[in-house]
Amino acid sequence: MENNSNLFSNPQEFINYLNQESQKVLAMYSSAGSEDIFKQFSQSWTDLAAKSFEDPTAWVKAIADYQQAQFNLWQNLLSGKSSEQENAKSDRRFAAEEWSKNPVFSYIKESYFLGSKLLSEMASNANLSENEQRKLEFYTQQYIDAMSPTNFAVTNPEVMQQALDTNGQSLVDGLKNLLSDFEKGRISMTDESAFTLGDNIATTQGSVVFENEMLQLIQYAPTTEKVYARPTLIVPPCINKFYIMDLQEHNSYVKYCVDQGQTVFLISWLNPTVEQRDLNWDNYVEDGVLKAVSTVKDITDSSKINCVSWCIGGTILASTLAVLAKRKDDSIASATFLTTLTDFTDPGDLRVFIDEQQVEQIVQKVDEDGLLKGRSLATAFNMLRSNDLVWSYVVNNYLKGQNPAPFDILYWNSDSTNLPASMYNFYINNMYIGNKLVEPGGLTICGEQIDLRDITIPVYFLSTIDDHIAPWKGTFAGTELMQGNIEFVLGASGHVAGVINPVSKNRRHYWCSGELGKGPDHWLESAQREEGSWWSHWNKWIKPKAGKKTDAPATPGNASHPAIEPAPGRYVSVRVD
Repeated sequence: MENNSNLFSNPQEFINYLNQESQKVLAMYSSAGSEDIFKQFSQSWTDLAAKSFEDPTAWVKAIADYQQAQFNLWQNLLSGKSSEQENAKSDRRFAAEEWSKNPVFSYIKESYFLGSKLLSEMASNANLSENEQRKLEFYTQQYIDAMSPTNFAVTNPEVMQQALDTNGQSLVDGLKNLLSDFEKGRISMTDESAFTLGDNIATTQGSVVFENEMLQLIQYAPTTEKVYARPTLIVPPCINKFYIMDLQEHNSYVKYCVDQGQTVFLISWLNPTVEQRDLNWDNYVEDGVLKAVSTVKDITDSSKINCVSWCIGGTILASTLAVLAKRKDDSIASATFLTTLTDFTDPGDLRVFIDEQQVEQIVQKVDEDGLLKGRSLATAFNMLRSNDLVWSYVVNNYLKGQNPAPFDILYWNSDSTNLPASMYNFYINNMYIGNKLVEPGGLTICGEQIDLRDITIPVYFLSTIDDHIAPWKGTFAGTELMQGNIEFVLGASGHVAGVINPVSKNRRHYWCSGELGKGPDHWLESAQREEGSWWSHWNKWIKPKAGKKTDAPATPGNASHPAIEPAPGRYVSVRVD
């Protein structure tokens, strides 16, 4: 491998070498925890084949249509006619001109699309139970994506051309990248050496002013002479880390809030190890959010605070608000929920992993390990967008031998977190499986039988129209559960990009001011579209709830809670790999 000068002296050796590299790529993807794709695909199609014997008509027709399409493809190939399908024209994987101009690669591409269409149509017409149908279609698509000719060196003209142009160095570099990722146990999506926490990411100035077994509490330094008297506490997800809200100066939601004159506090959750396996949902509420609330009140001498939350952080905050309502505690004056599910009737694309049989197996594994490991979580989320978050990097990193470019969001995405066994098992069984959070008295949390209908404070919901993790129509259900003054806003884009949409970029758009109480479709029909970022809309909403202006604090914390260390703190630096 060190001497590659003779790599192409024998064409057959070159072909064999390319095939070997392709197999290594598949092995890498399998080692990342996705071997279930092929196992599930095989099982689903075995079940489908058994059912098809009841009425084989659809199978016979589909195969006949496929054979005719292949015959037409060969005719076009021999006659020199173009047969490119519409879906191929818009597929970024086949953007290189060789896929259209070279007859061999054009045939490979078109044949792949015909086969993909056959599998997809047979899966979609399987007429299985809703759950089995969903799994069949999902794993069929995963298999289709995995088997794309772009993912194999010998059938990707760009890879072969680059190997020839570099005399094989691209393949050598690709193998080095592959071996490096084997050690990590995951596929690199960005140049991780380009970022250092506290240096060029998570850089908003602040101090840790409290810590316990659950969290570190960060207070951010003011950037204005006057600040609003009522502080803001941010409750980020405990899946992945808080600095998605504090990436770089130009796209930091935290810095935006600080620059608007808010006194901002933020929870940095512990990245648990097996020693914290018994931390449960009650701990995240009582020792997490409620402890942070009381500390913020003490430091700022404010009787009430505003809260902002995101994703599972919002689900935890909703549980907290329901507990406070039972206790007649009005410490939280308003709540903002960013892409948060409280009604789990529609769990989005994650539902393919969530049925009682699969969850039972996962829970058993989590109990054995003491944790839901962050790497497993990351693999599951990446599978939902495998072409963008898996295979594009397989081709770029391993087949082309290129290093991924620096990208702050993908750096954050690769910085996984674990979940304690007790907390995860409660979450998956009572939210996703049982949907107990929406039931009056369905859950007892911190000794209180809770009901989200007891929440009567002003609430701001931000959802995103292309969210595949927390579908916007599912998050909209929260507006029909909570009883306070509700504001619902729908942003463009997806779960992350739709939230991290800085005002300075003036990108995208959002919908607002729709009529509530008549369902999500009616709300959207009656809503107004506004250009730009939802951040400015939210800022107008929160200002009247933030109190009067007062002098900015000169130092962080107070006598009871002095500064412990600079932000972003120690907890966020703990990695799982």
